[in-house]
Amino acid sequence: MLKSVPFHSSSVHFDDLGSGKVIVLLHGYLETMEIWSGFAPELAKTYRVITIDIPGHGKSGKVADTHDMDLMADAVNTVLTFLRIEKCFLVGHSMGGYVSLAFMSKYRYKLLGICLFHATPFADSEEKKANRDREIALIKEGKKDILFNTNIPKGFATDNLEKLSDKVSKAREIAGHNPEDGIIALLEGMKARPDRQNLLKETGLPVLFIIGKKDNYIPFDLIYAVAQRTVTGEILSLENSGHMGFKEEPEMCLNTLNSFVYHL
Repeated sequence: MLKSVPFHSSSVHFDDLGSGKVIVLLHGYLETMEIWSGFAPELAKTYRVITIDIPGHGKSGKVADTHDMDLMADAVNTVLTFLRIEKCFLVGHSMGGYVSLAFMSKYRYKLLGICLFHATPFADSEEKKANRDREIALIKEGKKDILFNTNIPKGFATDNLEKLSDKVSKAREIAGHNPEDGIIALLEGMKARPDRQNLLKETGLPVLFIIGKKDNYIPFDLIYAVAQRTVTGEILSLENSGHMGFKEEPEMCLNTLNSFVYHL
């Protein structure tokens, strides 16, 4: 059932499915909780699944000029507090992974563990910050369609673009549901995020890394090395996925998540 809870000057919208151990699904940049349609209901056959529109995306409004990841973690905590959820497993796709790491830093006691789903613990490089500034400029010039038409297909492995064209189109449609001011606030927040590598090394919490071998955004070897250094980490390498494994190889992702959470 779709619900909302007040958060700062706006509200956070979320959905709540199933029962059992709690899994919270956090979408990525230019996505909304709708991106989990098809995936969340399958998980909800076994677990209680909460999907959230991260503030600035979907129906959750902008609350600051910069939506830093700690603030977004506070939004997630607001939902959990409202639902009286004491423990959860966080699954963060891309930007959602950055929020998951911020949540781990602030609210570790509420976590069973996390899944970094095509996400890294690194801060933005200077080159990446410059790219985000260019995206902000495009949005301010009213050219966000250029952004969508470039970024959305890049999320999928090149080999999958034709056969998954319906999913690419749907992701493009979902991106269009996001307000310009919210996109900019989240771009500013991602630019400002700190490096979280030490947090992963020291966490002691179970961490599942889901990595696409054909990811156009994250070099496979780079994130694989991080996963190997994480003492409590487990790795799912997706042979035929880019940055959208839950769309490209959903059964593999579902089976792994189901098993991982079952053993927590």
